[in-house]
Amino acid sequence: MRHKPFFRWVLTLGFVLFACGMGISTVQPEPKPVATRQIDLAVVEEKPDGDCRVRWSDPYAQRVREEPYRCDPTRSSLLKAPNWGDSRGYGWESAFMYTEGPDQGDLADPDAGVMFENDGDPGGIVLAWGILAIAVGLVGGNLRALPRTLGVEARLVRRATALAEAAGWTARDHERAMEAARGAGRQGEFGAAPDPELVRALWVLREAGPESRRTAQAARELSDRLAVLLEEAAPAAGLRNRLRSGPAARAAAETAVAELRRLLAEAERDGLQERFAQTSVDLLRGQDSERAALASGADFERDPEAYRRLFEELAPREPAALPEPRR
Repeated sequence: MRHKPFFRWVLTLGFVLFACGMGISTVQPEPKPVATRQIDLAVVEEKPDGDCRVRWSDPYAQRVREEPYRCDPTRSSLLKAPNWGDSRGYGWESAFMYTEGPDQGDLADPDAGVMFENDGDPGGIVLAWGILAIAVGLVGGNLRALPRTLGVEARLVRRATALAEAAGWTARDHERAMEAARGAGRQGEFGAAPDPELVRALWVLREAGPESRRTAQAARELSDRLAVLLEEAAPAAGLRNRLRSGPAARAAAETAVAELRRLLAEAERDGLQERFAQTSVDLLRGQDSERAALASGADFERDPEAYRRLFEELAPREPAALPEPRR
């Protein structure tokens, strides 16, 4: 599967947002503090830690308001009830009231500092999103590149190597069985009483069945293909190999790893590993000479023509004679 540079695009977007945010912040006018004026408050209720309820006159809403407020607990006790000379028994405190904006008539929080008109700075918001996108692109891109850098594909290469070895063994086992039959056949003709060694060699191929020839052919082709890909994928087998390889070799290794991944998926889907193992087992049955001799002899007595046809398929064909050239 082709690599999609997702995090590269995220990183690019982050730099674009960062540049736009800087530009917006540059052209934006300096923020102005919201206008306020100091007013007197009547402290209706107060706790030792400074939490209190205050009452004041809101000239904009034209009503008396009462809300919680954070009084200064360190102010003089003469300003607190009942020392403060208020006929209602209230204390005294001062605060700043907003005279403009959406909070007009509200009390400014003494712990919040100065409030500015354009606290919702669009340039700052775009800048923050740009920084976030840059961070995601850098971290995500590095995490995605980490497996390729550290050679995590080594496990994939090991699986491909094991499959190549199994395919190679199956191809060699079938070739040895064929050579054994051909070698025994060269000792004499297939007459009415053929050589028991030839019968045993043919029995091995007969027991493995015609499927073994197709499996061996597939194993031979797969083994040759995997050998080439494994050589190209060597830089992906570990960090040391990757560092010693050049850019071209690393690029070829990524392509080879992708092809290996496809071949392994197809092999797992088709059950090639199990087929190779079963074919090798069937072809190695002839190693037990005594048992194979008894089984092959009995099977030959039942169907000698099948052995004759198999022997003829294995016999090398004479090349056709070429016509004499005209003079």
